[in-house]
Amino acid sequence: MGKGLSLWFACSSILLLTAASITISYNIWLALLIGALCVLNIGWGFIVKARLRRKAESKLSSP
Repeated sequence: MGKGLSLWFACSSILLLTAASITISYNIWLALLIGALCVLNIGWGFIVKARLRRKAESKLSSP
């Protein structure tokens, strides 16, 4: 995964976790929703990384 894409997933996850921590004192359901979005964002980052790695490996192994 490129540096820009890695930075995007890292910063977006930090922002989502920060938003979740701030909303805990206001509305727990909103905080849980934002927390779930953060987990999905992190998971999507791993999925993208795995797909890009597989694509790069298949290019190297094909003649």
